[in-house]
Amino acid sequence: MTDKTQTLGFQAEVKQLLHLMIHSLYSNKEIFLRELISNASDALDKLRFEALEQPELLGQQADLDIKVEYDTEAGTVTVRDSGIGMTREEVIANLGTIAKSGTSEFLQGLTGDRKKDAQLIGQFGVGFYSAFIVADRVQVNTRSVHAGVDEGVSWESDGEGEFSIAPVKREQRGTEVILHLKADEKEFANGFRLRSLVRKYSDHIAFPVMMVKEGKDKAKAEFESVNSATALWTRSRSEIKDEEYNEFYKHISHDVEQPLTWSHNRVEGKREYTSLLYVPSRAPFDLWNRESPRGLKLYVQRVFIMDNAEQFLPLYLRFIRGVLDSSDLPLNVSRELLQSNPVVESMRTAVTKRALDMLAKLARDDKEKYQDFWGEFGQVLKEGTVEDPANSEAISGLLRFATTHGSDETQDQSLADYVSRMKEGQEHIYYVVADSHHVARNS
Repeated sequence: MTDKTQTLGFQAEVKQLLHLMIHSLYSNKEIFLRELISNASDALDKLRFEALEQPELLGQQADLDIKVEYDTEAGTVTVRDSGIGMTREEVIANLGTIAKSGTSEFLQGLTGDRKKDAQLIGQFGVGFYSAFIVADRVQVNTRSVHAGVDEGVSWESDGEGEFSIAPVKREQRGTEVILHLKADEKEFANGFRLRSLVRKYSDHIAFPVMMVKEGKDKAKAEFESVNSATALWTRSRSEIKDEEYNEFYKHISHDVEQPLTWSHNRVEGKREYTSLLYVPSRAPFDLWNRESPRGLKLYVQRVFIMDNAEQFLPLYLRFIRGVLDSSDLPLNVSRELLQSNPVVESMRTAVTKRALDMLAKLARDDKEKYQDFWGEFGQVLKEGTVEDPANSEAISGLLRFATTHGSDETQDQSLADYVSRMKEGQEHIYYVVADSHHVARNS
């Protein structure tokens, strides 16, 4: 590697995204810390998984943790992890481009309405860029666990269209993100403020988030954990507050809104696993792209295995987010194994039923919320009547229709509602297929 610093331009889509973010699209600026800690947690998860087969990767740096530091005088906040790190190519791919399908659709969806656009950005999952909400310059120093000490990488940008990248010597693996705060955002370079944000947004992270003890000499770097460092899904439901469930959803989905509902369930006996399923409040921009990444975060015996494990839910439930932690699958499970594993088929059947039960409960207990769900995801759910014959009866009970009964044009009538009003001796249900209630009435 050379010692020359290289200046590169952001991918065009990133430029537009940064412009929107820097101009305060997020109404809640403090979420930048949640996003950076979430990314650090993912890096630690990936290293822990690789270390199962290659324990030598941990080397002398066995601790897996996240450190949050600040410098009041310099006006900086640093988030550092001991995770898998990145190579030069990965830095360019992850920080200079948006490596996701549907980028053009995302940009076409931007309306100029700040509130609506912020929701789109949250659904798009670009947490790192939220750093520019509070910082006018961001530095990233990283070294891949597979690279040597002389193969570290330094990335830097002011978010205005270009970034610089250079090789650096870095003794430790992992990544540190240094935020040079804007003049009017220096409030975040404060220990009490940062601690409160960690406990508010990241208490559920499965790794310790460390900060220097207050009142101690920072030069001595005496750190202490400021979060519970217990994976939320492993705790009893009775111990978890709604606020914690909401924040965990935002952690795994990178959504800025709260979920519509969730279901937390532990199965014991022949099969042992824990599922935590969420229904988002809004449909993602790429909902109709059946090839988009989807699925649950898969853990085996609390060890992260993969994102987007699509084998555990059918395609018509692709909007469901959540975590699945199994005790029955091998730690070295791969996508090939998952596709042919009979245990997976059994779990898929059970998790699908759990998801449909969750929707049925929402429809029964909160009609207004279910109408919100139907407006966002109803068209996708209809796919299940064809794709999943085994659950067709359950799915049919979740469908909603417009009706000539009354003047309300909303699609809020279930089959059960209609049957309850059928006249004595009526044997048939007549229906019209149309694009809207208005068109059907005038057919």
